[in-house]
Amino acid sequence: QVQLVESGGGLVEAGGSLRLSCAASGLALGSAGTAWFRQAPGKEREFVADITWGRYTTSNANFVKGRFTISRDNAKNTVYLQMNSVEFEDTAVYYCAAVRVGVQKYTYWGQGTQVTVSS
Repeated sequence: QVQLVESGGGLVEAGGSLRLSCAASGLALGSAGTAWFRQAPGKEREFVADITWGRYTTSNANFVKGRFTISRDNAKNTVYLQMNSVEFEDTAVYYCAAVRVGVQKYTYWGQGTQVTVSS
């Protein structure tokens, strides 16, 4: 029923920019919280950024340091992650996740999109 599909990943040089997209179906993002996570080889999956459904607030991990911006387009039912000034350490598979109101743990996940940063 619920499907999240990430896109926009690829190979990018250090210092460059990339925009990831997460298109949702079967779930209105206006009634859900969405987030981006990432997992690098040999590392645990880690939180990157999220955006709420109500107050439309956003937050991000400390390592972002102002370089990434999460946003959503309700009309397109899509959430984005704008990545600027990427670093080699940003190389990872990036996953989109969503959760309905009142649920603490993210329950819906996309298949992931690979981001590779060359130095």
